[in-house]
Amino acid sequence: MIDLVIDARRRDIGGFEVGRVLPFAKRRMVGPFVFLDHMGPASFDPNFPRSVDVRPHPHIGLSTLSYLFEGAMTHRDSVGSEIEIVPGEVNWMTAGSGITHSERFETLRSEGGVMNGMQAWIALPKEFEEMDPGFSHHAGSADLPYYESGGLKARLIAGEAFGAKASVPAHSPLFYVHWELAAGAKAALPAEYSERAAYVSSGRVEVAGRELGAAQMAVFAPGETVVFEALEPSMVMLLGGEPIGPRFIEWNFVSSSKDRIEQAKADWRAGRMKLPDLDDGEFIPLPEDYTPPASPL
Repeated sequence: MIDLVIDARRRDIGGFEVGRVLPFAKRRMVGPFVFLDHMGPASFDPNFPRSVDVRPHPHIGLSTLSYLFEGAMTHRDSVGSEIEIVPGEVNWMTAGSGITHSERFETLRSEGGVMNGMQAWIALPKEFEEMDPGFSHHAGSADLPYYESGGLKARLIAGEAFGAKASVPAHSPLFYVHWELAAGAKAALPAEYSERAAYVSSGRVEVAGRELGAAQMAVFAPGETVVFEALEPSMVMLLGGEPIGPRFIEWNFVSSSKDRIEQAKADWRAGRMKLPDLDDGEFIPLPEDYTPPASPL
């Protein structure tokens, strides 16, 4: 039932550490999910430096999904979006043919507090890789269906699952769900999609006779219902969908075409990709010594 267990690897992104889950050498994608980071948890005192912010940077060929457990983050992008995301909400940004954005921690800088959340990259199907870039923000049960019963709190963040559909404009069959489980609570993940995984963001759960702890992700074999039991209060992220084919990923770019990524790198280095209008002009350069991976994901 469990094909693989992946331990999140800690990565310093310049201001704080993230837990990098995907891509992984033995499992590059789960459905269309090509990248998964657990941001934090990290505690900040007021007036921390602006160097912690994620400066403007580009993407192509994917959608990004930001979701917080704690804290707040301000999103700005080159299509004119500016919004602060707080826990239980979704920021969905589709890069398509190209977008740049930044993530600022302005409320945390003013008040201090904890940053704790998830960021995922979802690769676009080939027919949508060059679509116009866009952004949408989603909050509340009308957009993100919510369920609570028997020690389980569940929110559908994107896609379709458990007979519900989120308003997030996904472009391929997928699901992304946030579970909060009380100690002793049980819940099941049906065999609805061919590729499925569960990331334990906090706590401990038992699955198929195996214990999974915080910062571990299990990838499941297809075709069977997966039953979870919380050994202590736990948060679990369920994700997956249908495969969309291999993808190249280099720096912040995702594409089915190696040549398209080379073009995006050249455009960014030459300043041909628009920066967010409301940012201060600083941006993240593509490292000159960047070494791309040898094969597509």
